[in-house]
Amino acid sequence: MTDSTEPMRVAPTRSGLLQQAALPMLFLLLGVVYASWAARIPAIRDALALNSAQLGIVLLSSGIGAVSSFPLAAWLIRKRGGRKSAWLTGLVLLASLPALSLVPGFETLLLAAVVYGAASSSFDVAINAIGADVEKLAGRSIMSALHAWFCVGTVSGALIGSGLAGMGLDPVTHFAAIALLLSVPLYLSYASLDRDDLDPHGAKRSFAIPHGPAVVLGVICFSGAVAEGSVADWSGVFMKDQLGVGDGIAPLGFAGFAAMMLVARLVGDRLKDRFGARRVICAGALLAAAGIFIAVPALNTVTTIFGFSIAGAGMAALFPFVYSAAARYGSTALAAVATFGYSGNLIGPPIIGFVAHGWGLQMSLALLGALCLFIAAAASRARALG
Repeated sequence: MTDSTEPMRVAPTRSGLLQQAALPMLFLLLGVVYASWAARIPAIRDALALNSAQLGIVLLSSGIGAVSSFPLAAWLIRKRGGRKSAWLTGLVLLASLPALSLVPGFETLLLAAVVYGAASSSFDVAINAIGADVEKLAGRSIMSALHAWFCVGTVSGALIGSGLAGMGLDPVTHFAAIALLLSVPLYLSYASLDRDDLDPHGAKRSFAIPHGPAVVLGVICFSGAVAEGSVADWSGVFMKDQLGVGDGIAPLGFAGFAAMMLVARLVGDRLKDRFGARRVICAGALLAAAGIFIAVPALNTVTTIFGFSIAGAGMAALFPFVYSAAARYGSTALAAVATFGYSGNLIGPPIIGFVAHGWGLQMSLALLGALCLFIAAAASRARALG
């Protein structure tokens, strides 16, 4: 005979499961789109006969679109809420992906890159705003797990891109198929998430330049984003140019990077509890530097992929732990540090392109290894990390 006071366990309904999966699906969606674009950069470069400097300008245009869109993203979230902002910016993001492969020349690619950068950053801000609200209601940390789903998306997108490129599928068909398929989880997530509880009297300043202890967090986040974004956008080009691999193999460097980042994030919280965020980020940055320096000589395909994979494992803890530390100083500090991070992710790759044009791609990627050493030094002295 059961105790009538014992709470009855109710199996989750289909709508309940969709609601639980909605936010992870949005992070996964962003990862797939991000990796799909990164995987086909070499093919688009070759189709339009771009040199390293021109490709760097394209990536810079994406960064300009991202940075300039932050006020729009903040306004959208304030006026429409995170849920509707994610829906609207997600639609633009999915539409911008095939547009990147349909352009006839360099100038139109610049315009498409601006739209893509603005849409991806605005979507990123929106889903992180939803995540912050859910985390607050849950009373426990979930952001690291959500960013792990982004890694699942990047690994999936990179592997899909590698497979389709190996089959000879052109970027136009690839991107159009990805956009159509991802429109389904985008709509289901939008329909399943709770409606936004808008506060018309809420603060109008959504983020500001970091100050005080948050300055060092912003510097670390920006530097880490430069390294991560550069590996994402240039590892495929590097493998194709330095090793002579085909379009099917070129994306595997980034796939290894993203896969090891995912694995490391699954154990990152336990490492943080045992050793502290400062030590984990410092050790990870040193590991990332070692991975970059292994990849840069381009000895062979396996060694190069291994080096990029090691770098991914080393970079895994940086963003979740820096964001967590920034949150202790308030939501404005968190938004500012996140803004610096996203800016570095999109501004860094063009800089690598300009350096590569003058000194070669190996030298430019070697600078990323030096940047990781700087991150290790900065993290070791960052008391704000706790």
